[in-house]
Amino acid sequence: MAAVLDGTARTWLDRSAAEVAAEPAAVRRLFPAARRRCGRGRLTDHWSVDEAARAVLLTALPLRGQALADEVTRLHRHGDPAEQRAVLRTLPLLDLGDLALPLVRETLRGNDTTLIEAALGAYAAAHLPDAEYRQAVLKCVFCEIPLEHVAGLDARADRELARMLADFAHERIVAGRDVPEDIRPVVQAFPDVIGEELQHVLKEES
Repeated sequence: MAAVLDGTARTWLDRSAAEVAAEPAAVRRLFPAARRRCGRGRLTDHWSVDEAARAVLLTALPLRGQALADEVTRLHRHGDPAEQRAVLRTLPLLDLGDLALPLVRETLRGNDTTLIEAALGAYAAAHLPDAEYRQAVLKCVFCEIPLEHVAGLDARADRELARMLADFAHERIVAGRDVPEDIRPVVQAFPDVIGEELQHVLKEES
């Protein structure tokens, strides 16, 4: 992070993190300013510079449990989409237990694919109940969010998820549409859920 910030931005972020650590309410003023002060370029495949800067501010909060959840929720509710993405991406780094699940659920009910993708990181993989995780994966397929961006899929994929994806694939076949490539590993890991028609299509396209 430090390598991509100029001296002015680094100084601002260091001072802002220290201010948040001393006075948690300061994050409400500093969090929205991070993009303007630090920039918005890409840092990694999964993080932008402003998201990472905002993560630094959130992890500087000297709060735990419900107090932390309340502050994070406030920032999310009052933030623009970029600020909401930063909150969602930072959830795995915070000591929240399952207290941030309402934010994840609220996001998954929406239609902003960038927010849905941000919500389905390591926090959701660790805390979403099985049925909700399966529905989230299915929503990603419907919204054409690549499943490689869904954290924990290899570990959490089960027979029921494979059945749901197989049903989705069958509907696509009946409608004369292509079967998304990225559902194949999940479906093919549970051969007993694959009907003959889908099995034939998967063999033809492999």
